[in-house]
Amino acid sequence: MPVQGKKMLRQFIQFPIDLYKDCDKWVPAFEDDELKSLGPDNPSLAFCERELYLAVSPGGKVLGRVAAIINHNADKKWNEHTVRFGWIDFVEDFEVAKALIDKVIEWGKANGAEKIKGPLGFTDMDREGLLVEGFENESPFTVIYNYPYYGEYLERLGFTKDVDWTQRMINLPTELPPMLQYADLVEKRYGVHIYTANTLGKMAKRGREMFHVLNEAFAPLYEYSKLSEEQIDGYVKQYVPVLNKDLVAFAVNDKDELVGFTVTMPHISAAVRKAKGRIFPFGWIPILKSLRHNDTVEALLIGVLPEYQAKGAALLMFKHLHENYIRLGIKRMLLNPQLEENHKVQSLFAGYDPVPYQRRRSYVKEL
Repeated sequence: MPVQGKKMLRQFIQFPIDLYKDCDKWVPAFEDDELKSLGPDNPSLAFCERELYLAVSPGGKVLGRVAAIINHNADKKWNEHTVRFGWIDFVEDFEVAKALIDKVIEWGKANGAEKIKGPLGFTDMDREGLLVEGFENESPFTVIYNYPYYGEYLERLGFTKDVDWTQRMINLPTELPPMLQYADLVEKRYGVHIYTANTLGKMAKRGREMFHVLNEAFAPLYEYSKLSEEQIDGYVKQYVPVLNKDLVAFAVNDKDELVGFTVTMPHISAAVRKAKGRIFPFGWIPILKSLRHNDTVEALLIGVLPEYQAKGAALLMFKHLHENYIRLGIKRMLLNPQLEENHKVQSLFAGYDPVPYQRRRSYVKEL
């Protein structure tokens, strides 16, 4: 049934918390973030349409959920008519999964869709990709974790692989790796250097520029659509104040223009799971503790302007961050999911000898 009103929206958000209550690998999204993303005030709705559905038993028990999304900007850019499915969760019952997907297809066809893809969100800033490998590992809180039967059911429904994202882990050495010895040459040859944002105002300024760099750097990537100014405003207000300046690197040129960025943060999955995704009234206590005392970081975002990608800007940022990691006692880094076919970003970390951690997949089906 379609989600209508705040009560049903809260049921939609609560369902996976109940479904995964005994799973120590799954991590909830923050409840406030979900309310903003799925509610009527999401700025993505300026260029997206969406419908939310719950699968409910005759006795009123929620058995599954799914979001149906059409991103008109992405459709225009990629010259396609696609309905996306996201926020999909369901009990271990094939008929429930089928009923949810059937509703997305029905709604998509009514709106001109010719294929269905997912799991995808409104934009790349939302969780995307179904977990297909690495179920034994604890999931970072920014990505999807799901039971293995999800993929099995989608394939039974006729879905096939569209793309994969691989996620890898790095055991950080206590000394700078050899590849970083060339970082200083980058600064001398190309006039690129690290900008230290040591105040909230400076961080906010660079944060806004960061999303503009992201728009350029991510433009050719799978199903990417440009973030709007309203979206950027929201992300800057939401995320920049909680960033740790020692875990973020900004690269600028001689004109003080941002040319690259790397954002990392402490791995807080266990704390977010303990808080059940709620910061208040007491969820902030384990989360704050995890932010302050942690030996593992997650690499959330990295972006470099196309004209600087072959000039070693990433090396300069890696050196800056690695020196901070050594000082802070950080021993491991979980890389963000990276498109399997994006060989440029995959090769950036080769000098660290990353090991496989998890793999996620976007599925597709012609309608």
